Amino acid sequence: MVSTWEATGSSPEGARLDAVKASPQWGDGKFENPLQRVDGPYSKMLVDWIKGKPNTTPAKDVQIPIVPRTMADFETPPASGLQVTWLGHSTTLVEIDGHRFLLDPVWSERPSPMTWAGPRRFHPPPLPLDELPELDGVLISHDHYDHLDLATVKALADKTPWFLVPLGVGAHLEYWGIPSDKIIELDWWQEHQAGDMTLIATPARHFAGRSLLMTGMDKTLWAGFALVGPKHRVYYSGDTGMFPEFAEIGQRLGPFDLTMLDSGAYNGMWADVHLGPEQVIVAQQMVKGKLLLPVHWGTFDLALHAWTEPVERILRAASKAGIRVAVPKPGQSIDPASPPPLERWWPQLPFEGPDIAPVVSSNLPEELAKKVRDARDGP
Repeated sequence: MVSTWEATGSSPEGARLDAVKASPQWGDGKFENPLQRVDGPYSKMLVDWIKGKPNTTPAKDVQIPIVPRTMADFETPPASGLQVTWLGHSTTLVEIDGHRFLLDPVWSERPSPMTWAGPRRFHPPPLPLDELPELDGVLISHDHYDHLDLATVKALADKTPWFLVPLGVGAHLEYWGIPSDKIIELDWWQEHQAGDMTLIATPARHFAGRSLLMTGMDKTLWAGFALVGPKHRVYYSGDTGMFPEFAEIGQRLGPFDLTMLDSGAYNGMWADVHLGPEQVIVAQQMVKGKLLLPVHWGTFDLALHAWTEPVERILRAASKAGIRVAVPKPGQSIDPASPPPLERWWPQLPFEGPDIAPVVSSNLPEELAKKVRDARDGP
């Protein structure tokens, strides 16, 4: 019980709360999205969860083919200057222009406040925490358990010079013993300079909160990140629904050599907080991404779709739109300059397409809504 209570973290206070309240995103006592968020009826959500659906986790006889990694694998910098290693779900190791950043690190068995309850990993972490190479920083997009993990943060405390987080999230880290001088908090569009790298917190359409009693919701901010170096640019969406600001991100910070977009754990009833496969393709076009690496899938059972459905639908929509996609195995590194050929390492399972299970965000301007419809219903 003590461990569970600690995992819920803390709320912003004092000067941190003053900075939170000064944000343009703050209103009516909480952070707000530019577009109002609309959720489906909770009663229907509950019924659907109780009923369940098939294939939301790998079958017992299916072993996901991870690529085991060690510190020695990262001793030589990537020849092109850019390499991204997908470690499962939204956890990635980004090597860019001589720097190395870890994004949304989760090494725990469950993305949960409880070590004994919650969805379990489909596969072990391909890179052990004690084998992590030297880091230049850790970036965390928001405070949900599948992105901000207590045990992992504590383990990284002495392995990184700083944690870069959205406004208010630093309260959790400081509560867990991270020194305040190692915590950097940004509002949307604010920047942190790390040598010759510029790290920008970008808008997202999501929500926040980790209290078991659903109190303190949206008291911390959520964000994506753009990593802009002298030669390369990478964009990570964090968790987000579709919204017009993708175009502004592309105009101000793109084009991107690689994008890592929120691709799984979606449902039509919460389409304003996760993209869903077809909207991923629209977002990729809006941010001017050259190569798409789908993240937020393939590691935890956090929704009602088949666990392979996100990648199946993304590949189908990407083929129609002419979008380049890389789908690495967990632990596999990708060089956007020469990505490996697509290899189907996941099993072929039945899944629901956009005609049966559409994921379309609400309140979109008509021009953007048309793009989403075309991605969903196109030839």
